[in-house]
Amino acid sequence: MKTVLITGAHSYIGTSFEKYVHEHYASELSIDTVDMVDGSWRNKDFSSYDIVYHVAGIAHADVGNVSDQVKAKYYAINTHLAIETCQKAKAEGVKQFVFMSSAIIYGDSAGYKKTKRITKDTEPAPANFYGDSKWQADKGVRELAGDNYTVTVLRPPMIYGKGSKGNYQTLAKMAKKLPVFPNVSNERSMLYIENLCELLAQVMIRGQGGIFWPQNGQYTKTSEMVRIIGQVSGHRIAVSKAWNWMVGLAAHIPGKISGLANKAFGSLSYDQSMSTYDFKYQVIDLRTSIERTEG
Repeated sequence: MKTVLITGAHSYIGTSFEKYVHEHYASELSIDTVDMVDGSWRNKDFSSYDIVYHVAGIAHADVGNVSDQVKAKYYAINTHLAIETCQKAKAEGVKQFVFMSSAIIYGDSAGYKKTKRITKDTEPAPANFYGDSKWQADKGVRELAGDNYTVTVLRPPMIYGKGSKGNYQTLAKMAKKLPVFPNVSNERSMLYIENLCELLAQVMIRGQGGIFWPQNGQYTKTSEMVRIIGQVSGHRIAVSKAWNWMVGLAAHIPGKISGLANKAFGSLSYDQSMSTYDFKYQVIDLRTSIERTEG
């Protein structure tokens, strides 16, 4: 039995993992959590834990026009807090530190009709301060790895699942209301929450370190995901290339409109070879994942 401390109470990923372990790995992993909002976590003894799983951070938000004070907060929480937690875990004898990085460190997705396939040789190139705050933490925690201290970094693409927030919910709302949707050929790597939780359980039980690029077993096409969401929700939505001209027009309107169009219909994927390991974690396929998300 390995003991795991999740640093960042009440987070979507943290609570989902705790539930998943309880249902699937209760005999192998024991979970505890600590709130990182105030500084009281610094007085907590980490020495009784085998693994610290750090999920605390500020999620991606509108980064277009923010103050230096807001930017500083991103670095304080996403970068410095992560590195400080990793240092504390190492100093107090924790064997493994697991850190949630992000695909955002590779920059924005490619625009409409363009492709972006990331390989192990692709160098991170954050497009904004949010991505850079994650990248600086990604580098900082890995520098602390040692012979008796394993550091595991995950760089997931967009995570979705029942109760998740963010881009998936925006897409789901459209899928349940719109009568038609453009059929654009794009390619996205995405990660269903249960697939993430299975990978986490495996790397913790095995004590594996290094960088991991988890994703679903198949790429996602925006229009296909919308079609499936509509089906499982009982809403008929017509997906047709006849409406692609609207996306092309929106992609060329300067400002927020083009940003939204390129974000929804652009491409950003990991080469599947990066995401294959000596254990199975892609346990839920795309349709089943949407059924469980919408169920």
